Amino acid sequence: MDLSRRNLLTSATVAALPATPGHREALRTGFDRLAADGYSLLQGRRVGIVTNPTGITTDTSHIVDVMHKDPRVRLTAVFGPEHGFRGTAQAGGSEGRYDDPATGLPVYDTYLKSGKPLADIFTTSGVDTIVFDIQDVGARFYTYIWTLYDCMEAAQLAGKRFVVLDRPNPVTGREAQGPVLHKEFATFVGRQPVAQAHGMTVAELARLFNGEFLSKPVALDTVLMTGWKRSDWYDASALPWVPPSPNMPTPDTALVYSGTCMFEGTNVSEGRGTTRPFELLGAEGLDGRWAAAVNGLGLPGVRFREAYFAPTFSKFQGKTVGGVQIHVADRAAYDPVRTGVALLVTVRKAWGGFAWRPDNWIDKLTGSARVRTMIDAGADTDEVTGAWQEELTAFRRIRKEYLLYR
Repeated sequence: MDLSRRNLLTSATVAALPATPGHREALRTGFDRLAADGYSLLQGRRVGIVTNPTGITTDTSHIVDVMHKDPRVRLTAVFGPEHGFRGTAQAGGSEGRYDDPATGLPVYDTYLKSGKPLADIFTTSGVDTIVFDIQDVGARFYTYIWTLYDCMEAAQLAGKRFVVLDRPNPVTGREAQGPVLHKEFATFVGRQPVAQAHGMTVAELARLFNGEFLSKPVALDTVLMTGWKRSDWYDASALPWVPPSPNMPTPDTALVYSGTCMFEGTNVSEGRGTTRPFELLGAEGLDGRWAAAVNGLGLPGVRFREAYFAPTFSKFQGKTVGGVQIHVADRAAYDPVRTGVALLVTVRKAWGGFAWRPDNWIDKLTGSARVRTMIDAGADTDEVTGAWQEELTAFRRIRKEYLLYR
């Protein structure tokens, strides 16, 4: 990375690393700090915000409602991601273009838009500054971080300023885990070479995108949290949990998601249509042998219960299926990506009906064909996870340069 780009990133970050060793502050999000400062960063700007139902204050007020009522900030547009600004759309959907009934603000749809078409939307909206505030869950294939990437790229093309308001990574920011995406497998569930469980906050990711992946850096400001440590789980934040998407109902879902979302690439139900998506996995013809097999591996921090359920939508809708429920006993010891691979390896042996999705969606989720082809060739969990360690080490080295918290 050249020196001019490094200087841009350094000067564009609002706040410093958490101070005073041994002193624990109450967590304040990027928005909390922006508002407490009287929105000085946005003074004189026509502001548009990319957000969804997770953009809330500690008292659960939505930040769009708060900003709209505050004369110190000129909020003129809202941009909705996948699932929409108000979060009513299911996976793979959005809410389209409409005027928000509560505020009268125009809401523009960003889902699956990028490059010049998205830049044109920003231009049409009349904003000069775009703010991003969405709760992420820490997995590469969760699309909000690529909405962030696409909006940063489009803002640069349109000559707009970009501001990221930070929120916690709910599954900690301790380390990156899992395979790193290969560029030839880039899609909206992974635009750039990032680890499957990235272990970063959205502000850190924004700096990474600006420093490593965008062809030209956007004028970027990041408003950091105070009171957050890399070892913190979401429950340490005392923030209310708002489901970032319809199938992310609790922080427990986020804990397993970076591993079990790989089942989207198979004919096994990932638990959509149940009250425990991504914690329940199953299919017709599966029984207790799967739970026994995966429990026999002695994976750290987790046990698997034989489970039966009937999804109300998605795979096996209305049918009773058998499988497992994941019970995490020790979050610190649990490795969601390795556990996800172990579940794939064992289900393939436990159920003769197992198949990958015909479009090889698993390759898009994992970032290459390697997980699929190795499992098909009979590789065990250690062989599969061992195959990505060199690229993961390289990503961790790059990632370290962009971390903002201890």
